[in-house]
Amino acid sequence: MKRLVMSAVMFASLTVGSVMAQDAAPAAAGAAIEANAGASAPAPSKSSTGFFAVIGGSGWLGILLWLALFGCGGAAIYFIVDSSVLIRPQKIMPQSLIDKVKGGMAEGDVMKALHACETEPGPMANILSAGFSHVEEGFDVIQESIGAAADLETERIMQKLTWISVCANLSPMLGLLGTVQGMIMAFKTLATGAPDVGALALAISQALWTTAGGLTIAIPTITFYYSIRNNANRLILRMQAMTMELIKDLRNVEVVND
Repeated sequence: MKRLVMSAVMFASLTVGSVMAQDAAPAAAGAAIEANAGASAPAPSKSSTGFFAVIGGSGWLGILLWLALFGCGGAAIYFIVDSSVLIRPQKIMPQSLIDKVKGGMAEGDVMKALHACETEPGPMANILSAGFSHVEEGFDVIQESIGAAADLETERIMQKLTWISVCANLSPMLGLLGTVQGMIMAFKTLATGAPDVGALALAISQALWTTAGGLTIAIPTITFYYSIRNNANRLILRMQAMTMELIKDLRNVEVVND
């Protein structure tokens, strides 16, 4: 949990830092102009070139794109936190379940092991339950049932990670669409014949801001995606190995009826 909190803080800090750094750039440029040109060339107003001013001046389509980017970033944080909480050894293959199943198998009591799986539901419990439910049909049927259940549980785990990948791939595409929209506005300004340099620069700035926003979301999101996916793959391999270890005694075990 501590690592999860630190990851979320790092994600938020990166996003805010990027916004602040880019928001400070116009002010720095304005200071340089004022130092070189004096009072005859006043620095651009930060209120007209800041981050929120850029959003407000990007038109209704630009505002929709920014809302979509913010929504994509929020969804990415949600799915990252959700996957980080659920894809852990304590959730997928809890040690208490393993101990109970081992105890039941050591006693030759399959029903006791099956009851342990029912009291602690989860991916590994579902896989073991599929095997224990067919114990009277032979070991080959047990293996087939466990294999099918393992494929299903693996797909469920990976589907959670798919949404993180969607957010990582969607955000730069939204940023690119915003860039195209900003460039359209820039060329529209040029088409007037005597373009206002300030308006032209603002339109280009709006185009680049959306690109930066999309990349700011995509870069940490794709990093978290691969990190969590690799962790999930390791857990799945461990779960499959442990499952085969727990059912190997089913070749000779007999069902105990109460």
